[in-house]
Amino acid sequence: MAMNCSPVSPKPQRVNGARSRRRRPGVASFHVDVETLPRDGGAYVLLIAIVSPVGISLPKRPDVQLAPGQYLYCGSAYGPGGIRARVARHFRKDKLVRWHVDRLTVAGRTLGAWVFPGGDECALVEILNEFPAAMPGFGASDCRRCASHLLVGPRDLAQAVWPRFLQSPKGMEG
Repeated sequence: MAMNCSPVSPKPQRVNGARSRRRRPGVASFHVDVETLPRDGGAYVLLIAIVSPVGISLPKRPDVQLAPGQYLYCGSAYGPGGIRARVARHFRKDKLVRWHVDRLTVAGRTLGAWVFPGGDECALVEILNEFPAAMPGFGASDCRRCASHLLVGPRDLAQAVWPRFLQSPKGMEG
C-alpha cells in the first residue's frame, strides 16, 4: 500500500556551481509493503515501533536506553537498488548489524516508510525538527548538519508527520 502526496517537479540542484546528483523529490509516499517501494535513489523516513526498552551503544557515545514507543529514522539510499533495496533491508530481521538503525530495526518493528525519490535525509530531519532527538549522533556520524537522524515520535505519529511532508515539499531537497 502506498499513499501519495502531490508531485513536485524535478529540478537539478547546484552545489558549488556543479549539478548535484540529488534532485527535488518527485512524489512523497508512505509504504508498508517493500514491493511497492521505488527503485530510485532518494531519502526516506522509517516509522519504527519498539515495545520494550532497547539499549543502544554507539562508539564514542554514552549508552542510551530507548523507551518503548514510536521512532522516526531519516536515511538516504543512493546506492545500488535505491530506496527499495535499502528500505527492504530495514524491514528484514535477519541481517548483519551494519548501521546504527540496524540495532533498532532488529529489536523493534519497522511499520512503514515515507519515501522521497531524489530527497535529502537532513532536509527531512529539519522538517521534523519539533520532534526530539532520541540519541545524539544516531545515524548521523558522517553528518555535520544534524544532531541525530533518530527522532522520538508522538503517539499519533502518522497523523502528526504526514501533513508536514505535504506542506513542506521545498524542504525535502538538499
